[in-house]
Amino acid sequence: MTRLLVNIDHVATLRNARRETFPDPVQAAVLCELAGADGIVFHLREDRRHITDRDVFRLKEVVQGKLDFELSTNEEIVSICCQVRPHLATLVPERREEITTEGGLDVLANRVRLQEVIPRLFDAGIEEVALFVDPDPRQIEAARAVGANAIELHTGDFANAPTEAARRAEAEKLAAAARVAHELGLQVHAGHGLNYHNYPLFRETVPHVHEVSIGFAIIARAVLVGLETAVREMRRLVKGY
Repeated sequence: MTRLLVNIDHVATLRNARRETFPDPVQAAVLCELAGADGIVFHLREDRRHITDRDVFRLKEVVQGKLDFELSTNEEIVSICCQVRPHLATLVPERREEITTEGGLDVLANRVRLQEVIPRLFDAGIEEVALFVDPDPRQIEAARAVGANAIELHTGDFANAPTEAARRAEAEKLAAAARVAHELGLQVHAGHGLNYHNYPLFRETVPHVHEVSIGFAIIARAVLVGLETAVREMRRLVKGY
């Protein structure tokens, strides 16, 4: 059954908007797990625009389920990840000027650097290293070649599709990519833009998905109904209840 990991970056974004000490993303992580989340995701960006170093080490202490550390290949961030030793390190592209991650990592273009970073993460004791990629078989095959043992499929094009027909076409691309990854022996994760409305189609169409990372939709819903209810509602969708 697919696992739900909740990304708590946007809790930190709200905190930092007023340079306050609250809401606390670590406390939010605890509440998400109490509500049934299978784990927690965070992205330590180079500019620290939301999650901070202190948040990272506190999350390591309190998260009981799976901890997914999203990171670029920046040397400082890689070193922190190796210190923290999360269950999963997900390598993502990162640009300072972007609002959120805009697409998958170009594994082919970054092959040399990835072949340096991935072994370091494994050597630090991190069990799973994933690459965040577009549903492109060439990128998935390259992910396997550089040593990753998982991928996270970028679902942004699916989420942003303007029509139902376009959304179904993007879902089929994701399904084909998931099959390629599965055949290569890679764990399949997915995330970016998944929400309460589009997730049922994703669940029905895309096979072999071990876990999904969902953040903004849950935190936005929580503003209206509370975090516990928002997580429970998404959990029901992910688990197919």
